[in-house]
Amino acid sequence: MKTINVVAAVIKQDNKILATQRGYGEFKGGWEFPGGKVEPNETHQQALIREIQEELNITIEVNNYIDTIEYDYPNFHLSMAVYFATIQEGTPTLLEHNAATWLTKETLDTVDWLKADITLIDKLKQLL
Repeated sequence: MKTINVVAAVIKQDNKILATQRGYGEFKGGWEFPGGKVEPNETHQQALIREIQEELNITIEVNNYIDTIEYDYPNFHLSMAVYFATIQEGTPTLLEHNAATWLTKETLDTVDWLKADITLIDKLKQLL
């Protein structure tokens, strides 16, 4: 089974985190932590900064590593390294997503997370 290596950002602001709704592809409509594929010769931090700039038109600072989620989808294995991040410049603008919302610890369960992303929710509740 093919493995896809991605990075994701849990963007924190005022005790809230940003969730985005996919606007394309097989998982369109599902909610996720923004991010994307790691390119050859790119660190996780470099990939995350680039992906968030491309998807949300903001500059972030990558903070603490949270976890790596390993999840088997029907057609591929996902390895997703997840980091806390903070916005350094800009306001999130949806360039690839249908919607975005700021969630608190208490409202993390109110969106329909993609299967890999939902595995992180309990850990985030402990960390927030």
